[in-house]
Amino acid sequence: MPMSTRHGLQRWVRAWGLGLLLGGVAAQALSAEARREDCEKSYKPSTGQAGKDVVWVPTNDPLVTRMLEMAHVGKNDLVYDLGAGDGKIAIAAAKQFGARAVGVEYNPEMAQLAQCMVRAEGVGDQVKVIQGDIFETDFSAATVVTLYLLPELNLKLRPTILKMRPGTRVVSHSFLMDDWRPDESSVSTDGAAYLWIVPADVSGKWTFKQERGKDSFNVNLVQTFQKLSGTVGKRSDDVSNAEVRGTQVEMMFSEGNVQTRLKGVVTGNRIDAQVTRNDVTSNFVGTRL
Repeated sequence: MPMSTRHGLQRWVRAWGLGLLLGGVAAQALSAEARREDCEKSYKPSTGQAGKDVVWVPTNDPLVTRMLEMAHVGKNDLVYDLGAGDGKIAIAAAKQFGARAVGVEYNPEMAQLAQCMVRAEGVGDQVKVIQGDIFETDFSAATVVTLYLLPELNLKLRPTILKMRPGTRVVSHSFLMDDWRPDESSVSTDGAAYLWIVPADVSGKWTFKQERGKDSFNVNLVQTFQKLSGTVGKRSDDVSNAEVRGTQVEMMFSEGNVQTRLKGVVTGNRIDAQVTRNDVTSNFVGTRL
């Protein structure tokens, strides 16, 4: 075969193979779209339709992505979407961020639609949607919880959320949780999203002792969600700039001429801390009395 003919044939084969590949991708996309359409043939919800204690309004795609980004969702996370609707948020957690996800939806027909959408999107090994009541469902294993409920429902869920593992991230579309202020807010033309990080319980009296030294101090902490106040030492000097974010705790205080800054990690009744006192930093261990 002449060299020019051979090269021409090779170019044609490569182009043909690329065409097959692109055609296959397009066919898969059309197939997935057709399956989504099939899902809606049996049940197609309408915006504003009544549900249990809420009406159904879908979250737009950019806001779904932003909510999951705010929660820093990753492949090691288990996301629970409470009030899952058509499964959009649970599916996005899997497809965009590689997470496992569970959607909880009260409406049986909507739950079936979401289950169909999960299959259509090919994420059945990562996502499941269950039909159930969010107030009767155990979601304590979640590392991330997403919500698009009403303020009174958020407030009703709040005691359960506050008992979850410290560091659990909770993201709500549009609505707050009364006087528990969010750790982060994001508002744009796509809508508002709010992030809370479940704080560890650090309330009570603590004794901190230097690991390699003789220094020590006592702190009495009062906690309101992630905000801390309290006193230190015999003079009962005030603690300031004190906050707990998940398992991370920070505070500052002065004892006479000694300026102290503490950053630590909470594990139950123990805080492993780096403490800077008058510009000298050392390790301390705090024990709750």
